[in-house]
Amino acid sequence: MQALGERYLRFQKALDGAPLPAALVDLAAFDRNLARLLAPVVAAGKTLRVASKSVRVPALLRRALAAKGARGVMTYCAKETLALAEDGFEDLLLAYPTVQRSDQEALVAASKRTTVSVVCDAVEQLEALSSVAGVAGVEGRVIAEVDLGFRPVGDTVHLGVRRSPLRTATDIAAFADRVARTPHLRFCGVMGYEAHIAGLGDSFAGKQIVSAARRALKVRAQREVERTRGEIATVLRARGHAIETYNGGGSGSVDWTSREPWLTEVTAGSGLLDSHLFDHYQDIRFEPAAYFALQVVRRPKAGMVTCLGGGFVASGQAGVDRLPIPALPEGCALLPLEGAGEVQTPVVLPAGVEVALGEPIFFRHAKAGELAEHFAEYHLIDGARVELAPTYRGRGWCFLG
Repeated sequence: MQALGERYLRFQKALDGAPLPAALVDLAAFDRNLARLLAPVVAAGKTLRVASKSVRVPALLRRALAAKGARGVMTYCAKETLALAEDGFEDLLLAYPTVQRSDQEALVAASKRTTVSVVCDAVEQLEALSSVAGVAGVEGRVIAEVDLGFRPVGDTVHLGVRRSPLRTATDIAAFADRVARTPHLRFCGVMGYEAHIAGLGDSFAGKQIVSAARRALKVRAQREVERTRGEIATVLRARGHAIETYNGGGSGSVDWTSREPWLTEVTAGSGLLDSHLFDHYQDIRFEPAAYFALQVVRRPKAGMVTCLGGGFVASGQAGVDRLPIPALPEGCALLPLEGAGEVQTPVVLPAGVEVALGEPIFFRHAKAGELAEHFAEYHLIDGARVELAPTYRGRGWCFLG
């Protein structure tokens, strides 16, 4: 019979007696991933902003922000921004716009505690923020977002996430002018997220042609992003707009993004925990740090076990890559016709490996932050020490349903 492996046995010991399912983070791996993200950012004289969406555990956010070169949090919801401000976090940048009055009131309340910047790309968002900021007697800090989607043949093909309608330096400059004319608001900078580069894997075993094509596409897309962000910096300064914050980045593009001279900061988050969608990058490697453990409850046949629970499917385009993967013991696999189910998940064991009923199988989620929506707490493993840390859900925070 094959050994279960050192990492499996270490995690099994750390969770001894804990009710399953349970989630854990290996802090040594987390710290190494943090150092990997910080290295190119600090070398370029920039700062790393931590994306809360990819973490959703206050203790881990604080751990990342305690490192030299890390500063500020990119939030994803107005009420989350207020919750973090009330929890003592500083320098918050909300990356997803809102016009809802209760959200604007939350942002204004947060701005009375710390520096809060709000990404906007439409006049309606400016008017909503201005109205509430005026009543509260505060100044709203506005970051304009540029859409960096790659369109090699016009609008016929769009690669990248659908975010801002502002696409060019002229668009951004006109929007900055509008912010300057809007009472109670101040233009503070620009954000541009190169999702089609940072989030596109380009190294797949047995798929050399696909991998090479993706790498070539990313190189071409990078040139377009660099050109657009450079033009924006030039035009804004020519119009007299100061750029306090120029934000870009993502875990999958941190090396390249850090080298852009006009950016002031780089955002990353998923690389800290290394969800399994990051397994397919040629030029950047992280170490798996976050897992969840399911109890083995059945043995339907030799070489196969069934776990209780596990259907934690990631958001995005539906596909097999959105399923969690059984990671420990190494060599386990899901059944293609069952996948990961809400109440049971069959797992094929590698030859010679046995896992007893009641013992765990350790899985990795496809997306780093979404795992926290399924657990009230994480087991933070630091050598032989285990600490329980509440997730957003464990704090009673439910921002997007």
